[in-house]
Amino acid sequence: MYNTYLTLIIPSIVGFIITVIATRFIMSYMFESGVIAIDYNKKNKPKIPSSGGIAVSFGITIAVLTYIFGSSFPSPLHPFYQPVANITVLFAFILSVFLITLVGFIDDINVKATQTNTTGMKDIRKGLKQWQKPLLTFIGAIPLIAINAGVSTISLPFLGQVFLGLFYPLLIIPLAIIFAANAFNLLGGFNGISTGSGLVISIGMLVYSIFFGTYIGALLSAVLCSVLIAFAFFDFYPSKLLPGDSFTYGIGAALAALMIIGNMEAFGLILFIPFIIEFLLHFKGKFNVTDLGKLRKDMYFDPPYGKKIYSWTHIIMNLKKCKEYEVSLYMWLVNIGFVLLGFALKFLKIF
Repeated sequence: MYNTYLTLIIPSIVGFIITVIATRFIMSYMFESGVIAIDYNKKNKPKIPSSGGIAVSFGITIAVLTYIFGSSFPSPLHPFYQPVANITVLFAFILSVFLITLVGFIDDINVKATQTNTTGMKDIRKGLKQWQKPLLTFIGAIPLIAINAGVSTISLPFLGQVFLGLFYPLLIIPLAIIFAANAFNLLGGFNGISTGSGLVISIGMLVYSIFFGTYIGALLSAVLCSVLIAFAFFDFYPSKLLPGDSFTYGIGAALAALMIIGNMEAFGLILFIPFIIEFLLHFKGKFNVTDLGKLRKDMYFDPPYGKKIYSWTHIIMNLKKCKEYEVSLYMWLVNIGFVLLGFALKFLKIF
């Protein structure tokens, strides 16, 4: 019991501390380097340092390496701290997250001196072209494909056990990583909305892993929770550092990799339904739409396209007059609802 708790807690604490330190460094470094974005949800439209996902990825990497260090070298805690997770799988996980974060960083640093047309608006950050995003995010799946991560027999809601054979590593894994990274990236226009959503999902996966899943699933979920809590201090309203695509791509891929490695594909699929819906809504707008609203003088938001819905945020703004932090809060509640749905279906033995 003590071994299990310590091997979850110690890497998580390290990840939290490293993320705080790295984020504080990234804030000043990115601003001085010109890696910035305009916060359109504020009255004075301030330019804020972006690409905070680099700090989060660094926190994840050091946290997992701390766990691996404990299995490679003797220490005074060794009787109570004996890591048992597959090291190859852990290295594949951090490499996958790092590669996807790098793709997001490439997207973040494409900042122009003057505003240019982007998705549904003008912005100084041009980013990658739409066709480049799924192509480049594929590289994040390669480490997991290489080690044949997960198991080829998965449990799906209403279908039960399904054997996929080679289709699982060669088709399901890359599609899951590409879709999760890009779909999670679609919902990030409000302070804290993507960080809070990722935190809700990772907490759900942590609880699921402890009661129904695997040890390695609990370990990686705990690490994700700790680094996201650390980053939330900087990203929650009012944000001091924007997450950027390096964050949304990296965390989206990390959550998908966690579903695969932790053998909780069915549960994870339910938790990702809000992002599947977000993807379909953006698809309806040919991906040339924004999730942002129209800021009024009283700091409330009007939906940008009236009654036309192209994002969860548009639904929220049509249902209720909201300030920025309220939009994020209601989106977190949506995520919590699907986490509870996932547990309800598990208790009902639907999967």
